Amino acid sequence: MKWLVLLALVALSECLVKIPLQRGKSLRQNLKEHGLLADYLKMHPYNPATKYFPTLAQVSSQPLENYMDTEYFATIGVGTPPQVFSVIFDTGSSNLWVPSVYCSSPACSNHRKFNPQHSSTFRSTNQPVSIAYGTGSMTGILGYDTVQVGGIEDPNQIFGLSETEPGYFLYYSPFDGILGLAYPNIASSGATPVFDNMWNQGLVPQDLFSVYLSSNEQSGSVVIFGEIDSSYYTGSLNWVPLSYEGYWQITVDSITMNGEVIACSSSCQAIVDTGTSLLSGPPNPVANIQHYIGASENSYGQYVINCGSISSMPDIIFTINGVQYPLPASAYIMQNQGGCISSFQSMNLPTSAGELWILGDVFIREYYVVFDRGNNQIGLAHAA
Repeated sequence: MKWLVLLALVALSECLVKIPLQRGKSLRQNLKEHGLLADYLKMHPYNPATKYFPTLAQVSSQPLENYMDTEYFATIGVGTPPQVFSVIFDTGSSNLWVPSVYCSSPACSNHRKFNPQHSSTFRSTNQPVSIAYGTGSMTGILGYDTVQVGGIEDPNQIFGLSETEPGYFLYYSPFDGILGLAYPNIASSGATPVFDNMWNQGLVPQDLFSVYLSSNEQSGSVVIFGEIDSSYYTGSLNWVPLSYEGYWQITVDSITMNGEVIACSSSCQAIVDTGTSLLSGPPNPVANIQHYIGASENSYGQYVINCGSISSMPDIIFTINGVQYPLPASAYIMQNQGGCISSFQSMNLPTSAGELWILGDVFIREYYVVFDRGNNQIGLAHAA
């Protein structure tokens, strides 16, 4: 019996998969390079909160706006033989979807499209799906097929085949679709998320996954299913219980700078989200932070700062479950050829949400994150 257990553990260890993430040019950069960003922002004001509160959506706006700054994505296969797609591994949503041959939107014309007739394992359904990520929705139908993620074959996985992807901004997106890694209770149409399907079928040894986002522009970032890899962090992991099991939501004690509370004075909620690039919060606290760091708004609605000031700017500290997580200015100020831009952005929230923050890739690049489904908690440690 001991040998059977050992063999089972060895088999599972061979299923551990590290999925390399590619860091590509963001949608915001693409729109800016094509001279479309200013007009786009005027026509469709950007509110990241609509991803988490779809009722904030306006009919005149477009979907998926929260992905404007997203840069990290990876390759998966769908079908038999596998058809290849680049997807965002998004802890802020729960559905898997890819463009399909049924889609006639302009955004589908320059992205890879899934063809069910080319897969011997595809099973269709009559069930529609509508997924709201921003101010609007992706619509399509649900189907089942084998999904390949790294070295794992995930059979009988339900996923969305897009039929409409309104808005020209998706035309310039560097990814084809989205693979959601949040809880099943927020999945559209009750679809089982990819990680849940893997765990239910015994394809991963632990009911968790972890994320390391490298600061390297080209390589090094990974999503790891079923494993905590200590080579990606220094020190020890600090565990934080979830305050809501749907999104990966936690309680933040305070946000301080130079020992002074500059936001989240009476604790607040935060969602750890790989599908959002920046640090998003309510307008007034974000405005306070922009003031404290000396940032001023430009014509694109971005807050810019003198690049020469970065070396003398203080850390901004997020205290979570009694542990301090400093963000240096080199993390919360983005530097590119156009200058230096604050990574803090405001979002309009319903009153019921209180002071909610989104800790996106800016935070995750500094801290290795373990998303522990089995214990409904998040582990944080300083990234190596």
